[in-house]
Amino acid sequence: MAVADEIREKLVQAFAPEHLEVIDESESHRGHGGWREGGETHFKVVIRAAAFAPMNRIQRHRAVHEALTPELVGRIHALSLDISG
Repeated sequence: MAVADEIREKLVQAFAPEHLEVIDESESHRGHGGWREGGETHFKVVIRAAAFAPMNRIQRHRAVHEALTPELVGRIHALSLDISG
């Protein structure tokens, strides 16, 4: 399964978002640190979910990282998050 699909699946299960975008930005980082042939190294996630409403910014980021699991996060070089409740 593609990394983007794994990210999407885990976030849907954890937060039932009203809006979710998982964007593979790896190609725009070609030649930079962490980039690998085939991509799937640099991602941007835009997520809107009611579950985030009572959380501050740090709590939201921690919740997303926890939902993605350390194993999956460890396979990603860069993860940009745009989160709101």
